[in-house]
Amino acid sequence: MKRLKLAGAVIAAAVIALTGCNANAPSPGGGNSAPPTTGGSLTIFTSATEMAFDPAKSQGLAITSNALVHRRLTAWDIAPGKPPAVVPDLATDTGTPSEDGKTWTFTLKDGLTFDDGTPITSADIKYGIERSFAPELSGGLSYHKTLLTGGGDYDGPYQGQELDSIKTPDDRTIVFELDVPYGDWPWVASTVAFSPVPKAKDNDPATYGQKPAASGPYTVESYDQGVAMRLTRNENWKRETDQVRTAGPDKITFKLSQDDTVAAQALIADSGEAKDAFGAGFVPAAQLAQAQANPQAKERLVTSEPGALSYLAMNTQRGALKDVKVRQALQYAVDRKAYLTAVGGPISGDYATTLITPGIPGRQVYDLYPAPATGDIEKAKSLLADAGQSDLKLTLIVGDDGSDQAQAQALQQGFAKAGVTVTLRPLDSNALIQTATGPKGDYDLYLGSWQPDFPSANGNIQPLFASSQIGNGNYNISRYSNPEVDELVKKATGTIDPAAAEAIWAEIDKKIMTDAPVIPLTYTKNSFLHGSNVQNFAIGTFPAYPNYTKVTLKQ
Repeated sequence: MKRLKLAGAVIAAAVIALTGCNANAPSPGGGNSAPPTTGGSLTIFTSATEMAFDPAKSQGLAITSNALVHRRLTAWDIAPGKPPAVVPDLATDTGTPSEDGKTWTFTLKDGLTFDDGTPITSADIKYGIERSFAPELSGGLSYHKTLLTGGGDYDGPYQGQELDSIKTPDDRTIVFELDVPYGDWPWVASTVAFSPVPKAKDNDPATYGQKPAASGPYTVESYDQGVAMRLTRNENWKRETDQVRTAGPDKITFKLSQDDTVAAQALIADSGEAKDAFGAGFVPAAQLAQAQANPQAKERLVTSEPGALSYLAMNTQRGALKDVKVRQALQYAVDRKAYLTAVGGPISGDYATTLITPGIPGRQVYDLYPAPATGDIEKAKSLLADAGQSDLKLTLIVGDDGSDQAQAQALQQGFAKAGVTVTLRPLDSNALIQTATGPKGDYDLYLGSWQPDFPSANGNIQPLFASSQIGNGNYNISRYSNPEVDELVKKATGTIDPAAAEAIWAEIDKKIMTDAPVIPLTYTKNSFLHGSNVQNFAIGTFPAYPNYTKVTLKQ
């Protein structure tokens, strides 16, 4: 789930592929909680024009669309007002590590079957993971690919090769051998590539996702590209083996190619099929204001707690930005209030000061650069003078659509107050990503957003700040390199005890911010609408998306 987006964009446009309430309720994440019911047909409006459930190609979150069809070794226990937790799914526990943290062993539960009634075995999970290495099935999450021994040289199972670091000594046991100790492996085992795939059903990898073998409570009934993906109950799913999925509706239809504005208007009107529906996309600004002004619609408007980090990356390997004093000066000069206004105001986010985001276990709150929301211009000017910068000029690469540029302009005007001239360089989406993640680093500033793929500080820190993540399509856009931080990242990822690892990540957070490679702007909030018959539509503290696995309908 690459959370790096165009300037100021918040997570993803096609939430269907990612999707995780504070429905204006007294308690965080309160939503419209009700005893779970069974029955009815749920509709999910999405702007996506295509849909598939191939676990090798998905970057989906563990609580959204893919979780309805595919189970994994582990799952996420997500509920309003509670910290996220990793729990067993197909496995009996969240994995047993070796003493050195480099080998992880899982045992499958009894009685697990696919939708056709055949047993789910450890070999099916091994094969499912091996498929994710195949070049023809690229695009999925890749944490396991860099961790499993031999993964760098493996190209999938289609030429008859197996990955020897995944062992299946019997039908219920699977063992993973890693190159390095990795304490977050139970979270990695919740990613969609760890879904079981029976080799006998993988006759056409290109179309497998349109009618996959289902291990979750739903199976694909039909798919009409550009129109709808229809799910119906998997009668061979056993509720007693699954502690995270409610499986309320009898049928679920993803209605494709829906304009977010039109979908939001239908949900506000709450008529026809919209009563039994919710929108996968964020509510557009105009409809968000409309819903807030409509008492009936406001009750069905669900806004997440602060989540993903919107930030301004400063290229630490370029010009004046090599000087930490210059970067610290910009921390004080930034006008967060203007930026928040440009993205929609307080309902769109809270001001940010840390790299580890709200909802992530172990996060410590601090602010190394205290200033009013509009900035501390005098402090910024003083630091710039100390750095010998009296006429600083910088270039900000930005997406070429209006909202991206409006957000960039808000920052541009704030920096001007401190005597810093920022020139905007609009690029189309492909050129923007290529410039930001490519080898040359031909930019000074970049405006982005990031949400980790699983609720660990590892996902906040390592992809954005490890020196190994500079260039080559990776996301260290500030091109930050600090050997001491790299060593601490290695130590934290290899620490098996969660509390001990969290303490190290918190230390790393502050150490990076002392070097000031990025300016945290806001922790974004996402708003969604649902119909009046939809219940248990809620968002936990992480991620900032509704939990599809808990939604039910009034009966």
